[in-house]
Amino acid sequence: MIFWGPPGVGKTTLARIIAKQTKAEFIDFSAVTSGIKEIRQVMEEADRNRQKGLRTVLFVDEIHRFNKAQQDAFLPFVERGSITLIGATTENPSFEINNALLSRCKVFVLQPLSPAELTELLSRALKNPRGFGGQPIEITSEQLEAIANFANGDARNALSTLEMAVLNGQQTEDGTVTVTQEDLEQCLSRKSLLYDRNGEEHYNLISALHKSMRNSDPDAAVYWLARMLESGEDPRFIARRLLNFASEDVGLADPQALPLTVSAFQACTLVGMPDCALNLAEAVIYLSLAPRSNAVYTAYAAARQDAEKMLNESVPLVIRNAPTRLMDELGYGKDYQYAHDSPAKLTNMQCMPPSLEGRRYYRPDGTGLEAHYLRRLEQILQWKKGYRQDPPVKPSE
Repeated sequence: MIFWGPPGVGKTTLARIIAKQTKAEFIDFSAVTSGIKEIRQVMEEADRNRQKGLRTVLFVDEIHRFNKAQQDAFLPFVERGSITLIGATTENPSFEINNALLSRCKVFVLQPLSPAELTELLSRALKNPRGFGGQPIEITSEQLEAIANFANGDARNALSTLEMAVLNGQQTEDGTVTVTQEDLEQCLSRKSLLYDRNGEEHYNLISALHKSMRNSDPDAAVYWLARMLESGEDPRFIARRLLNFASEDVGLADPQALPLTVSAFQACTLVGMPDCALNLAEAVIYLSLAPRSNAVYTAYAAARQDAEKMLNESVPLVIRNAPTRLMDELGYGKDYQYAHDSPAKLTNMQCMPPSLEGRRYYRPDGTGLEAHYLRRLEQILQWKKGYRQDPPVKPSE
């Protein structure tokens, strides 16, 4: 089985409970410090246990750090029942565990602990002999709740913070420790945000930013922006995604969205953090409030699909250049119509390959300034449909 969840939710503890309840030998194995050689040594031990009629629970912490070859080394032992494999990971198993191993495992998703659950855990730690049960400690329920909120669902973090607060508390002659608000604030001065630039949370947060802007929610968008920046994300990565959003989700509904976002990207390059956070916030709020159109995105997607299917369509001779006499004799550029020679600055010249004649890609919906481009496009199409004059003559060069 695979336990998938954030740090400090009890993955290792749960594996130990399973081993104890099933009366199996528990082998704790770290993917960080072990290779294929160590895997084989442990497997041989598990095989010997099986021959003696003993069960073995092999717990692999951070199993996502194993490469494909290392993960494959477990397969024969899992299949013949030498071990009960329990892997723990903070990353999405779909991306980090190879299919051969994942298909033989049941994935259990462990959720972060709630502040109420962490507060209860901290209260027990103050009373339990394995914690601070033998020591008089004065700490308020509000302070315990503050630690629980700070821990962000991580029980290990909560217990470590409580220990730090108690060790830094004010001790009286009778041994009583009082945790003052000032002591606690020092322990909570800087929160380590859960973030991994190469992990799933990286993509979750940028997705949250993008979709909050698309939903015209500037408050949520600025929050997700702050989460990423304060976690150490490269501001230029965010700026590049904003550039994509400006064309994909706003487009010509507000043509200023793209140059404003380009300016934000330049600001990130010129001034860096922390100053460029405000430049990015300005761009994020602007994009969140801008009118929406994905017509540019859908136009290119449709054109790309045709281009991939029709890679051999020839460029019509009429719109080819003829820099040599041979090309001119072959008809390159023949009957080319120069739009500026027409009073309407338009011609009925066909620029598409014959097989794609009449194909439409750009279909604006009239949102924001795109209403102007929609009217202009309709006028152009109507003019071309009714064009009956002789084509303008190509200007002399």
